[in-house]
Amino acid sequence: MTYTDAEIWIIIVVMGVGTFLIRFSFLGLIGDRPMPSFVLRLLRYTPVAVLPGMVAPLVLWPGATDGQTDPVRLLAAGATVLIGSLTRSVLWAITGGIFTFYSLAGLTALL
Repeated sequence: MTYTDAEIWIIIVVMGVGTFLIRFSFLGLIGDRPMPSFVLRLLRYTPVAVLPGMVAPLVLWPGATDGQTDPVRLLAAGATVLIGSLTRSVLWAITGGIFTFYSLAGLTALL
């Protein structure tokens, strides 16, 4: 199915308005009211819940390997989780994961 230029612009505008309304419902309507403490406590865990959902498909079904599971990516993800849980530092976890990934990828390229 192909879209005309006008249809693409209509889709972009509708998606933009929808995004604005979703954000406005939180920021504009209840943004000036204090939130209950349990809501603030739960919101602290939002990034922890969203990040694995974004990363897991890239590790388990990467597009670079046409959806085939790659042991290098699995080991790098495991190293990232291990380093993060030992150091409690996101920066060290990311750095360790990147180092592990590129080290293993370079090693497998040589073999």
